[in-house]
Amino acid sequence: MQHVHTARTETIGSRENGFARSSDGALDIRLSNPAGNRLGTNPEQLVAIAWSASFASSLKHVADLRRIKLHTDVRIYANVELSSDDQGYVVGVRLDIYLPGLDRESASLLIEAARHECPYCRATHGNIHAFYNLV
Repeated sequence: MQHVHTARTETIGSRENGFARSSDGALDIRLSNPAGNRLGTNPEQLVAIAWSASFASSLKHVADLRRIKLHTDVRIYANVELSSDDQGYVVGVRLDIYLPGLDRESASLLIEAARHECPYCRATHGNIHAFYNLV
């Protein structure tokens, strides 16, 4: 396996009014509980952004391999849900994927290929409920 990138962050505190920043200074944020005072973002929003950005890159990659031109208005709406059961907290993800200019069959095949390419999809496969919805 060839190393591509390492992201390094520091988190002080927790989702209950903590702070997080990246080692390169590009990210410097306040954390807060979504049910609380909402002074910052929360881990679910960060996962949603990371997963959707990674999935968008995977879509572009598999489209390029298939010589499919994607419209510049491709959008991914990520929903990361925090739920609880008798075992504790669980995370679920739904990506609503907008691929203008592609017929439904081609778009669905592209989404399926991207699911196998995306590092977040691969890392969490079988561990959390993830749904990929063409809109």
